[in-house]
Amino acid sequence: MSHFLLPLSVRPMEAKTADAIPEEGGPWQYEPKWDGFRCLIFKDGRDVELRAKSGKPLSRFFPEAAAAFRDFAPPRFVLDSELIIEIDGRSSFEALQMRLHPAESRIRKLAVETPAIAVLFDALAVPRHAKLLEQPLATRRAVLEELASGIDPDAGRLSPASRDPEAAQSWLRDASGGTDGIVAKLRDDRYRPGERAMVKVKRMRSADCIVGGFRYLNDRREVGSLLLGLYGDDGRLDHVGFTSTIANAERAALTRKLNALEAPSSFTGRSPGGPSRWSTERSGDWVPVKPELVVEVRYDHVTDCRFRHGTKLLRWRPDKSPKQCTLEQIS
Repeated sequence: MSHFLLPLSVRPMEAKTADAIPEEGGPWQYEPKWDGFRCLIFKDGRDVELRAKSGKPLSRFFPEAAAAFRDFAPPRFVLDSELIIEIDGRSSFEALQMRLHPAESRIRKLAVETPAIAVLFDALAVPRHAKLLEQPLATRRAVLEELASGIDPDAGRLSPASRDPEAAQSWLRDASGGTDGIVAKLRDDRYRPGERAMVKVKRMRSADCIVGGFRYLNDRREVGSLLLGLYGDDGRLDHVGFTSTIANAERAALTRKLNALEAPSSFTGRSPGGPSRWSTERSGDWVPVKPELVVEVRYDHVTDCRFRHGTKLLRWRPDKSPKQCTLEQIS
């Protein structure tokens, strides 16, 4: 019977969002922020468990990652990592999502075609270091580097780390490898399960989008969010996401403006559907408008030509033609 060094219920340390890379109040350690699934790896001999940030098991969906650690020394440990799948040198969040909920035969096929690997960035427990969670990051990183020196590249790799803010700035600028920003950690701090004790700075981009519709607020007939669209190569307007960062003082006037543009339909390609992995908003109750208004929004991730999260409304673009708003901006 397995006896992991830490309970499977332990939660990974999380990060709070910042607009700039922290330099004061350190010493800081900077690492790339990987665009994957957060994963705690528990090992006891041949028994390996992969757990998501939510605590849900991941081994069923990534059997190749679990198998790769079974023969990896030492025989017992708990590591913090990010599961990624690389396609053409870039991590692919879409490929990760394809693993969730398909049939077991499909998972086995994908495990061979697009194997996942673990990018390791912290050590939570190893047999010879008592109470490693209570040790500062500098100590845990040294333990992790020693452990990862003999790692099988099929199992994973060590995440880069630096104390130089210039290196962090270069990682923040460089989107070529599929990372999406940087994470800053205090080198003299212990590991804090479940706490937002790290700092993340995301790589943000902007796009000019067409307002193809809107939703009302739940409690009154004023605009609550705007539905965003972009034209594809086929000339059809695809729904790509939403923005709800509308100032309260502007809602009444904006509602009147949108009401005047109401139309029988707007999105001619992909339309808003049910709640999905991109959004949990209600989607059956929305109002189409003529595709005449353009807004610039800030976003972080794109998955399958959609904004993975909500966007921030930056400004209206009356100078921009709707026909100039194409999917090329985010592809």
